[in-house]
Amino acid sequence: MRELYPEIEPYRTHRLAVDALHTLHVEECGNPAGLPVVFLHGGPGAGISTYHRRFFDPARYRIVLFDQRGAGQSTPFAELIDNTTAHLVADIEAIRERLGIERWVVFGGSWGSTLALAYAQAHPQRTLGLVLRGIFLGRPQELRWFNEADGGASQIFPERWARFLGFIPPEERGSLLDAYWQRLNGTDEAVRLAAAQAWSAWEGGSTTLIHDPDAPGIFEEPQKAVSLAVMEAHYFRHALFLEPDQLLRDISRIRHIPATIVHGRYDIICPVKSAWDLSQAWPEAALRIVLAGHSAADPAIVDQLVEATDQLADRYA
Repeated sequence: MRELYPEIEPYRTHRLAVDALHTLHVEECGNPAGLPVVFLHGGPGAGISTYHRRFFDPARYRIVLFDQRGAGQSTPFAELIDNTTAHLVADIEAIRERLGIERWVVFGGSWGSTLALAYAQAHPQRTLGLVLRGIFLGRPQELRWFNEADGGASQIFPERWARFLGFIPPEERGSLLDAYWQRLNGTDEAVRLAAAQAWSAWEGGSTTLIHDPDAPGIFEEPQKAVSLAVMEAHYFRHALFLEPDQLLRDISRIRHIPATIVHGRYDIICPVKSAWDLSQAWPEAALRIVLAGHSAADPAIVDQLVEATDQLADRYA
């Protein structure tokens, strides 16, 4: 099976002011003359990690990564003002223009797949290809699946769910999203952090195929927990700032663009039905369902993502 490319450091970083409030952290890795690709991280609010650079052949790709508004090293931290899907789509275009890139590959997983689809549908003329992992279309049933007691995920990881549920008093459990939001949006910093860590432990510990209910998640660090939980609750409360079924409705705008969809058969955060629905609306895209969970680090998903980026490099580089 294919593995990630070796670790690599950025050859250039940028601070890009996209409006009077928000400034983005942007980094470039790989070959400055290579095939441009933009990496869209998950969450919203998760930020970029060093391993995200490694899905691309550094000899053939000019790899652009950035922390979305409110996440990672972008500022202000966890800021919700002027933070919507439309703002993020505009930010991607601002980065492309700032870097002098005519067209590029768009790579995104989980929420990053949502944003990648929204961007490509808004700017198909700028999109050379799409690599999408862990499809999340932002539909009501997808939001309920992982975030509410009647959604389904609670029955698969009951030990971890009990801790997520237990943070909220019984009388407020009719809408866990609203109950968590009240705490994440409050003024008590201790309560805000505790809520963020409970939220992030539920999600961050549910990503891999091999599940240990007592293992720490991938979002335990306090700052990452806060940005993830606050940003996700904000976006989820607003249906990801998308119109109903928008991403499936507008698929005709991008059906001509080469695309690979990679999804874990046992993805509990984003069930495989979403990838299937996308592939039915977009039969030209290559669908790869593999023995994996949600995590981009699961070996079968790494294998397919690296193959997809290598194929696009063979085609364009």
